[in-house]
Amino acid sequence: MSGGGLLVAGTTSDAGKSVVTAGICRWLVRQGVKVAPFKGQNMSLNSFVTREGAEIGRAQAMQAQAARVEPTALMNPVLLKPGSDRSSQVVLMGRPVGEMSARGYHGNRQRELFEPVMACLDELRGSYDAVICEGAGSPAEINLRRTDIVNMGIARAARLPVLVVGDIDRGGVFAQFFGTTALLDAADQSLVAGYLVNKFRGDVTLLEPGLEMLHGLTGRRTYGVLPYAHGLGIDEEDGLRVSLRGAVRESVVAPPVGEDVLRVAVCAVPLMSNFTDVDALAAEPGVVVRFVDRPEELADADLVVVPGTRGTVRALAWLRERGLAAALARRAAEGRPVLGVCGGFQALGEHIEDDVESRAGEVEGLGLLPVRVRFAREKTLARPVGEALGERVEGYEIHHGVAEVLGGEPFLDGCRVGSVWGTHWHGSLEGDGFRRAFLRQVAAQAGRRFVPAPDTCFGALREEQLDRLGDLVEEHADTGGLLRLIEQGPPEGLPFVPPGAPAAR
Repeated sequence: MSGGGLLVAGTTSDAGKSVVTAGICRWLVRQGVKVAPFKGQNMSLNSFVTREGAEIGRAQAMQAQAARVEPTALMNPVLLKPGSDRSSQVVLMGRPVGEMSARGYHGNRQRELFEPVMACLDELRGSYDAVICEGAGSPAEINLRRTDIVNMGIARAARLPVLVVGDIDRGGVFAQFFGTTALLDAADQSLVAGYLVNKFRGDVTLLEPGLEMLHGLTGRRTYGVLPYAHGLGIDEEDGLRVSLRGAVRESVVAPPVGEDVLRVAVCAVPLMSNFTDVDALAAEPGVVVRFVDRPEELADADLVVVPGTRGTVRALAWLRERGLAAALARRAAEGRPVLGVCGGFQALGEHIEDDVESRAGEVEGLGLLPVRVRFAREKTLARPVGEALGERVEGYEIHHGVAEVLGGEPFLDGCRVGSVWGTHWHGSLEGDGFRRAFLRQVAAQAGRRFVPAPDTCFGALREEQLDRLGDLVEEHADTGGLLRLIEQGPPEGLPFVPPGAPAAR
């Protein structure tokens, strides 16, 4: 095999494209195939910094880990980071190139990016046996087809077979498969090889008559039915679309080691970014993580996390409007733990000067840490290494705000004052030794008899989750059929399903 490929599309957002792509990557690499993930254009507030200092979507970093390769900017050449419902920062090859409205991006800029996106895909296909591409949203977004650089646009340019994933847990999956196909023009339909059902619960034999009827209607087969799998904990793709009110991150089932559990409340600030930082906390036995938006929900929390955000000034206003700012101040005065990460760290400071992100000028922070922040036009993208609480720490930085620390006890690149901690470093809690040391401090400050498990390894847990995805594909998908698609391309003679795409206007 050389330069083979497959595009994993979805009937909807959150149909499971990211995890299916990761599962196929892990299954292939276990077969000895040199494989890489690819997503031409990603819209996400959860991002990662590669070793060369490029910013890409966290989902592609996770998929690279599934493929057992180092993530690079080639795997996600265009990243859109929403700043509002109508505009996003455009990140090209890992570097921000400007802020654009949705109309401006889809009108002209997106077409200009088609060539560099295809160049990245071509380079990956020349270096790997197979490239598993992930689409975005739905390929049947007929209003956006003319400028598409992530779904059928790249599938047609690269002659990639397309596997359409549908989430049956939401219902309506047969209509979604049929409608997605029938809304594509004949050239695009010729690339849609078939379907994959995701998140099925129950007896698959009850589903089989429907799959046979779907085959009769479309001439396309279903390449597998993946069962609903609990507790995967794989990185979320899009921070705007996910409603986090009251959501609880899934934890391991193991009981706490000590006498108490530790309750972590994460403030669900607007434009929350990299909220995956708390996944490592949720992986600890006895740690319960929930997202909150009311001050009453902080009352029984042992640790409150103010996470990263794409809008620090907007998050500050939200914290004040909700009464959470006053609740955080009371916690600090009472010596109860608070952790601010990136934008959350900036919000905990004394003063912000922002003529870049919000253009709000000078804004007062919450005043819980002796820090002054000035927003720079150049974004900091880094993979720092340091030491804290006697442990080695690794992380990654993605921020425009430059912090001047005026006091307190040094903590990574930020500071600590009593029970309030702040840092720009994402990912620091994934280090097992540092996470345990930090949780011991939190438990002591909170007066909880909580003991971190001595053997929790977050990296090993993540590998187990990726292996589970590979197992799902290997055990419940037609892997022989998938391999033929990857090696040989779209099947010949796929029938046209009317009515097809409407005439372009």
